[in-house]
Amino acid sequence: MEKKPTVAILCGGGPAPGINTVVCTITKTFLTKGYRIIGLHGGYIGLFCKDKCRIEEMDFDKADLLFNKGGSYLRMSRYKPSDEDFEKNFNFDLFSEYNVKLLVTIGGDDTATTANLITQFLQKKNYNVANIHVPKTIDNDLPLPEGVPTFGYQSAKAEGTTLGRTVYEDARTSENWFIVTAMGRSSGHLAFGIGSSCHFPMIIITEMFYRTPITIDKIVHLIVSSVIKRQLRNIPYGCVIISEGVFQALSDKDIQNAEIAFTYDDHGHPELGKISKSHIIDNLVDKKLKSLGLNVKTRPVEVGYEVRCISPKSYDLEYCSMLGMGVYELYTKGVSGCMVCRDGNGKIIPLFLQDLQDPRTGKIPPRMVSMKSQEMQFFTRHIMDYITEEDYEDAKKLIEKPELFDFNKILNY
Repeated sequence: MEKKPTVAILCGGGPAPGINTVVCTITKTFLTKGYRIIGLHGGYIGLFCKDKCRIEEMDFDKADLLFNKGGSYLRMSRYKPSDEDFEKNFNFDLFSEYNVKLLVTIGGDDTATTANLITQFLQKKNYNVANIHVPKTIDNDLPLPEGVPTFGYQSAKAEGTTLGRTVYEDARTSENWFIVTAMGRSSGHLAFGIGSSCHFPMIIITEMFYRTPITIDKIVHLIVSSVIKRQLRNIPYGCVIISEGVFQALSDKDIQNAEIAFTYDDHGHPELGKISKSHIIDNLVDKKLKSLGLNVKTRPVEVGYEVRCISPKSYDLEYCSMLGMGVYELYTKGVSGCMVCRDGNGKIIPLFLQDLQDPRTGKIPPRMVSMKSQEMQFFTRHIMDYITEEDYEDAKKLIEKPELFDFNKILNY
């Protein structure tokens, strides 16, 4: 008897709210059309390591139970196949044994980059398996159309905002400062989203340093600038949020001076979750404030793993369901080698990975926060607190050289 056509699904990178919604919506949609659905545990491992290939049969009961849950029922990994893996270890047996017609990959920029390589590899081998990628990351840094988030971002931002509001209230109540760091390996979307929602007086993201290199010293000075400005306004408290991506952009010298002991993942990225970024900055800010004779208490807070595996909020439940159904719609139209995307008008469209890749590196480049956006411009101008030239005279009552903490001079604006 002829085998049913099969859809294979895998999840790469780290978790984000809505993964189960995507997987289970795909399962429900394709099951009713006569397809078999299998999940591959361990990300890309099963496609390149036959002895480690763990397969999960998906059915309606599992899908109906799991679609609104947090985390990922299919285990994830950051496994990155090498060129040799493609040529010698690709698991064609899996595709033939299960009659796989569609491979769905769910993940961020690294997972998308590998998905693009798989598409090109299958085309080169004349192997008729479609490949559709679903853009997932709480970092919101995949190159989707302007205003279109990656799934998981809105839920993570909402949960981060809940934490941020609590921290800000603690700062106000106890009249001290909190140094908060938020996930965001390359871009500052999550940090800016949380910080702007909570009216934090200082937000520090990688994108702000487009006219000057990022250094630990500049980060510390920006924080102190906000503290001083608020003291001039008789506000003895506040919160600062920093995107962890700034640490990835530091020079080797800065990393050594700050005694940051990075380890690296399979993609060569610093494993930022293994160090307490907020503690590092908090310690340096405390020393700077004391050297200036300012009696200000600071406390460190990390926002990261707490938001990755929460249950998806309403936005992502609906959004991820649309993406899952969109996979079926694109597949039945013969589309492959793309990311499924819901554009600003709510229409499902394909974004072809080959068109998105950097022609020099072959990687899918991250989408950064636009410093020219009205949201960024308004918040920087109207809500954030920092020293400018017009504050120098008043600031001299607190410190000798206020120009060292001038927001615009620090960033070379």
